[in-house]
Amino acid sequence: MSGFWGEFFGTAVLIVLGVGCGAGVNLKGNYAHGQNWTFISLAWGMAVTFGVFVAGQFGSLGHLNPAVTIGFAAFGFFPWHEVVPYLLGQFLGAFVGAAIVIIQYYPHFQVTKTVNEGNTVGIFSTMPAIKNSLFNFLSEVIATFVFIFTLLNLGNFTQGLKPVIVGLLIMVVGQALGGTTGFALNPARDWGPRLAYTILPVPNRSSAHWEYAWVPMLGPLCGGLLASGLQYVLK
Repeated sequence: MSGFWGEFFGTAVLIVLGVGCGAGVNLKGNYAHGQNWTFISLAWGMAVTFGVFVAGQFGSLGHLNPAVTIGFAAFGFFPWHEVVPYLLGQFLGAFVGAAIVIIQYYPHFQVTKTVNEGNTVGIFSTMPAIKNSLFNFLSEVIATFVFIFTLLNLGNFTQGLKPVIVGLLIMVVGQALGGTTGFALNPARDWGPRLAYTILPVPNRSSAHWEYAWVPMLGPLCGGLLASGLQYVLK
């Protein structure tokens, strides 16, 4: 169960810090309101860094992401018998992390009453800057491919200062490729918080936009499989 608990706590930390940044930037009445894309990309990078550090201390490999776990397993870089515990830890951790953010920012959801003011599912999950299903999907495939192909060449990225490198990688992927869709890169990071926003009592909640949710699910999974497949061919 070390894999489950590592992924659970690591992903929870990732989401508390990353989605917490989204809440701060979007919700009214707090000091981070209105910060820019660089602020968001840096916060998500550091969120991943500390999530990987935590996961490694609990004995997991710090995937925090089904696209990593499934992509690695599909081409022999990770054992299949550990896939289900990792996936459960990732999705449950993401849901719990989002619930913590709701509690933290509850009064700010109360005063941010409309979508135009910033009370949207985009705090929790990704939405496209320009809605185009094909290109939104391709954006997630490309960004995740770059991310996971690089990960595959880092070795055990829970060791030493490698989590910091992973965080810097997330930051630059966000800055370079993330402006189109919000760079989900990770089905758990999107679906766990989206579900929390859907079913938990968030004040002034708007639509969770599940009609778009297939993009941050299938795009990263395809990108992870392509990256792992290429690494398998080249190794």
